[in-house]
Amino acid sequence: MKRIVVLISGRGSNMEAMLKARLPVDIAAVISNEPAAGGLVTAQALGIATAVVPHRAFADRTAFDAALAAEIDRHQPDFIILAGFMRVLTENFVARYLGRMVNIHPSLLPSFPGLHTHRRALEAGVRIHGCTVHFVTPGLDSGPIIIQAAVPVLPNDTEDLLAARVLEQEHRIYPQAVRWLCEARVQLGAAGSVSIIRASATIGALVSPSPDDRIF
Repeated sequence: MKRIVVLISGRGSNMEAMLKARLPVDIAAVISNEPAAGGLVTAQALGIATAVVPHRAFADRTAFDAALAAEIDRHQPDFIILAGFMRVLTENFVARYLGRMVNIHPSLLPSFPGLHTHRRALEAGVRIHGCTVHFVTPGLDSGPIIIQAAVPVLPNDTEDLLAARVLEQEHRIYPQAVRWLCEARVQLGAAGSVSIIRASATIGALVSPSPDDRIF
């Protein structure tokens, strides 16, 4: 069974989704940069090892990343799962786990990398928004894509309403991506392409707003 370490900064809702999915993995530890992260309490209640590497205790990002890597390596994981981990990682840290570290981002990458994705989607007037699970590379939110989910942007959407709709899809696709990884069904090509072994294909389209069928 593959071992994973989950990195969180807050409540860890995506981590909870993985726990509910009963994935065939050993969650070796949940690590946070925030001592008050709610997800630590959730993990502890389930008997999962937890650790805190507080970023404010370090002089710079490089020192923090070195301490974080030491804590991760102590658990000997096969994969590192970023689940709402709100720190930008240094290039050396990313290189250390290249091909073994994944993240979920609340947009349909490559659109809207970085922060405030739902606000920016509304401001841009896009009709379809969503979330992406991708491998972590040195470029921010630019790694090879494993899986995506799309939702319509509705006329009366607020940032919070859209965020909630996207989060529901995050909770669907992140456990799926981790399952594929741990079942060795994700193949990362040399050119950065990702293929999924035995993945089913969906033929169809999400159209938003819905068209008037009478014109077709």
